[in-house]
Amino acid sequence: MKIYNTLSGKKEEFEPIEPGKVKIYVCGPTVYNLIHIGNARPMVVFDTVRRYFIYKGYDVTYVSNFTDIDDKIIKRAIEEGIPADEVAVKYIKECEKDMEGLGIGNDMLHPLATQVIPEMIEMIQTLIDKGYAYESGGTVYYRVRKFKFYGKLSKKNIDDLEAGHRDIKVAGEEHKEDPLDFVLWKPKKEGEPAWDSPWSQGRPGWHIECSVMAKKYLGDEIDIHAGGEDLIFPHHENEIAQSEAANGTAFAKYWMHNGFLRIVNKEGEFEKMSKSLGNFLTVRDISEQYSLEVLRFFMLGAHYRNPINFSDDLMEAAKNGLERIKTCGLNLSEMIEKAHDKGETGAGKELLDEAAKYTAAFEEAMDDDFNTADAVAAVFDYVKFINTNVTEELSSDVLRDLYDRLKSLTEVLGLELSSGGEELLDDEIEALIKERNEARAEKNFARADEIRDMLLEKGIVLEDKRDGVRWKRR
Repeated sequence: MKIYNTLSGKKEEFEPIEPGKVKIYVCGPTVYNLIHIGNARPMVVFDTVRRYFIYKGYDVTYVSNFTDIDDKIIKRAIEEGIPADEVAVKYIKECEKDMEGLGIGNDMLHPLATQVIPEMIEMIQTLIDKGYAYESGGTVYYRVRKFKFYGKLSKKNIDDLEAGHRDIKVAGEEHKEDPLDFVLWKPKKEGEPAWDSPWSQGRPGWHIECSVMAKKYLGDEIDIHAGGEDLIFPHHENEIAQSEAANGTAFAKYWMHNGFLRIVNKEGEFEKMSKSLGNFLTVRDISEQYSLEVLRFFMLGAHYRNPINFSDDLMEAAKNGLERIKTCGLNLSEMIEKAHDKGETGAGKELLDEAAKYTAAFEEAMDDDFNTADAVAAVFDYVKFINTNVTEELSSDVLRDLYDRLKSLTEVLGLELSSGGEELLDDEIEALIKERNEARAEKNFARADEIRDMLLEKGIVLEDKRDGVRWKRR
């Protein structure tokens, strides 16, 4: 298995630090709003990486954090008139709901930054003791030039760097020894959440949070650190500087970064989607038109390191492609139920031998830096093979083998072969909508939302209009 390592700039053979085990850390979202589909891409990509390692027999420990203390969270708290921790809790729940819809595995750790404040203080003190950090006016800064390998991930020359990058230029810059030094700890402002520390009542900088959570839950050295390519500098560069200086060892063996998700602007050109540009679509927006499984499948149609363009046409193509795979699985299931118990025929054995080639093609694609685009193509080829060659004359054992092979491959991609059970009848939908309306009238919004989500899982989209509720099947 080969992985493109951002650190070396080339594909490398994957060799885990500990045989048979993989430790992965993925930078998660800052929870101050609903996640947009750009946020969702690394979630989908690296969950698929996790699934493939499990498929290959590895014991995987996967950590993806929630940043639950940040300037953006504090700003949103002021806007909504609620405490910052309530903002974080609110949007963590919303994010978890979206992650479930996207098929993100639930067997992973999601630590909160605020859960490891003591450990952050401890690492900052270690950096001060080693001469890599200093306190000035209650703020603690990291001495960038002290770490001689700074820039090794982003390939930036420290002498060419300019102050003003994200989180480098901060209030109190006059207290810095060097404009490039970045914040490890900052004093609180009036009305902000804060924690006691040896330097001031305050809160941690963004970069130290991930260094500490990775250390606490995975150890001093991890196999894979991953995230969006916008995190390479300064966030991941700063993580390396902090972790390697404090721990005295290499931080991550492999660094993986996904490309941007792009969306059409007013000029008809594709540009990076981001909240700062105001051109983003939330995952929740998409869920009103499509199953989130379709969004996941759309994202896997491109290699993770390449940018991916989002459009309605491409989503429709993903929807149709996913349906083709599900229909194949459904047809096989029905044939298995109807099949007579018969001994395996020669034709059946030949089919199974041929089917193995599609698994090999899938694995070859995934072994080559998790090329999901080619892996999906292998699944489509397998579906075409099944549709062309499978008949009701085959034994249940052969049909079951063909089905299990398809199920195994789609599970790696985080897809379900089933279509969500029996389709709801119109009368059943109308009855649920009536119950939802009654719940809303009684201000039982939790039950109303539960019904809406339940219908959405069944592929029923509700549209609240002035003249009532309209619904449609996706």
